[in-house]
Formats: sequence, C-alpha cells, structure tokens
Amino acid sequence: MVYNTVIFDLDGTLLDTLMDLKDSLNYVLVKNGFPARTAREVRSFLGNGVKVLLTSSLPEGTAAADMERCLREFKERYAQHLQDKTRPYDGVLPLLKALADMGVRTAIVSNKFDRAVKMLGREYFDGLVESAVGESETVRRKPSPDGVLTAIGELSGKPETTLYVGDSEVDVMTAKNAGVACVGVTWGFRDREVLEEAGADYMIDRPEELLAIVKGTE
Repeated sequence: MVYNTVIFDLDGTLLDTLMDLKDSLNYVLVKNGFPARTAREVRSFLGNGVKVLLTSSLPEGTAAADMERCLREFKERYAQHLQDKTRPYDGVLPLLKALADMGVRTAIVSNKFDRAVKMLGREYFDGLVESAVGESETVRRKPSPDGVLTAIGELSGKPETTLYVGDSEVDVMTAKNAGVACVGVTWGFRDREVLEEAGADYMIDRPEELLAIVKGTE
C-alpha cells in the first residue's frame, strides 16, 4: 500500500448532513426574525465551521450580540437534531469496512464542534473509524492543520503515508497545510471544478475509487 492512514472530512464526505444543518439554521434564523436560507445557499456556506455558516447566513450588518446569540442557539438546536435526516453517503460504509480489512487506520477531522463530531462518529461509524477530531479550544478549525496532525498522532501515522479525503477547497488547503496528499470527492458540497482549482492531488466520483489510490493502483 502507498497509504496506510486515511483521514476523512465529515460533512459532504462521509455524511450527507445538509438538511439537518439547514433545518437547525432556519429554525434559529426565523426565531430571531431573520429570513430563512435555501438548501443551495446553506450548501455554499459550509466548509469553514459553524461560525462562518452563521455569519454568512445572517444579513449584512447584523449586530455582534445577535450573531453570538444565534450561534449559541444554533449549536444547542443542532446538537438535539443532528441525526434527524443525516445519513452516510452510498458506498461509504463498505469503503470503511474494506479499509479496515486492509489494515488501513482511519479517522475523521471536521470543522464541526468536537462534541458533535465524536457523537456522529460513534453513531454512524463505530468500529470502522478509530478517531474523531472536531473544532475545540485546543484544535483550530480547518484550514489549520491541527485536526489532521492530531489524528495522525493518535493513529501513529506519518504525513507522507496519509491521505486526507474531503469535498471542499478548505479540505484541500488543510491537507496542504498538514503536508499530506488530498483526495477530493465530487458527491459533496462543492463542484469538481472548485476542488481541481484548489489543487486536489486526486479526484474520485464514488467512494470505492479510493481503494485504488490507497493501494497505488489508480
């Protein structure tokens, strides 16, 4: 194998979380007197963490106090409704099982807050993913390399034999900052052109295509 460690982004890569994020966001926006956002708009705002999601969703000129209140309420609401409509993408669970059978070590690194990342990791991928790292006081959000480097350390891996798999330009930047190769997936929240322009090392259209990259037979 060329790569013995694979680290995955969560939203838009392993899990289709768009509708749960949109529903919690719009609940908070409408509750506070702001206009709701469409799924297409929310999709374009994802990838840089919940603070950027809220900042992008609120009208320009929103007071800082209103922004902080909405952010707090969103975190509370989403923590209670993050599994209503969320599902793994087709082919993801067989991929993770195949990687485990090959002895490849795996982790999740996400810009979601750490508690949600660990909760979703246990719920959907228990026994298939060894580590889950989210944004916290000690782990800066992507494109900082903190999460990826933390996961590599927890898995006793090395950057040169690690792949980072994600669906956004932020993921590509994160991989570059961490000194690891990046695989861009086309089924998530960004179009292929965005990932190619950002400089992804590999591109895949289906989860099972990752196996050839790991083996070096692509």
